[in-house]
Order: sequence, then C-alpha cells, then structure tokens
Amino acid sequence: MPLYEHVYLARQDVSQAQVEALTKEFTQAIEEGGGKIGKSEYWGVKTIAFKIKKNRKAHYSLLNIEAPPAAVAEMERRMGLHPDVLRFLTVRVEEHEAEPSIQMRKSDRDDRRDGDRGGFRGGGGFRGDRGPGGPGGRSGGFRGDREGGGGFRRDGAPPRGPRRDEAPRTEEA
Repeated sequence: MPLYEHVYLARQDVSQAQVEALTKEFTQAIEEGGGKIGKSEYWGVKTIAFKIKKNRKAHYSLLNIEAPPAAVAEMERRMGLHPDVLRFLTVRVEEHEAEPSIQMRKSDRDDRRDGDRGGFRGGGGFRGDRGPGGPGGRSGGFRGDREGGGGFRRDGAPPRGPRRDEAPRTEEA
C-alpha cells in the first residue's frame, strides 16, 4: 500500500482535545477504507504566515498514513467539509521516518533558544562592520564632505541650468 504524510491545520479557537478528536475521526475514515495510521503527532498552535479564513494561528497535526488512495481521498473529502479544518496537505512518500518529525525534536528547539540567534547583535551584520567613516574611510551623503564639493556631478562642475528648448519658468501671481 502507498505511504503518505498528511498535515492539517485546525482553527485556533478549538481546544487541543477537540483537535485530537478530529484526528481520531479522520483515523477512523482511513481504517474504514482499509488503511492504518503509523504515527500521529500534535505540533501545537503555531502562527500562520497569512490569514486563512480570518485566523492568524492554527493547530498543526501530522499523520503518517499507509492506505489505498481511495481511503485518503475519502479522508480529504471529509476534511474539506469540516468547518474546523482550515487547510490540509497530503504527500506521497517512499518511506515514513522512524524518529520524531522535525517539529517535535526538542534538541533543535533548545539549540535555537541558547545564545546565538543570528540577527543584528554583534559580530558584524547590517552595516555595523563599516565603522564611522564607511568602507575606505569615507562617509556618504551630499554634505560637501566628498571630493569635488559633494555635488551631483562627478567632474566637479556646477549644476547645469535649464534645457535650451525650455523657456525659463516665471511665477505668475
């Protein structure tokens, strides 16, 4: 039988117990179709990148499924009809991972929380390594601190006047 990884998002205002009840309901749909669930993980409430049906957060849940395609299609049909399911994604895989998914690995989360988080704190970064004079000891801007007086033209000439084909503008009162 084919193997699938299935992730679904449930509305943020349902409880964790209700999400687990949804998982049981969808597990029964798979078992009725002749399949089985290898692993079920609840990932918790996470922020979504954009609003989905007026929700900014959702409960995430993963199911490792071994079932015929008809059983998966029936489960997806039921999910599409259920008002608490925001989105779902089913992907066919060659084999299921034996260890916990990347979302459940606690050591990775602890490593991220300890110390180095990246960003702009020390160790170079966004223009922090340029110093007060910028690269090469220069500073930017049009304040007259550059060679040639800080005008727009590189050859040091004064700014040009109006074009010859235009008449000079006069203010009318």
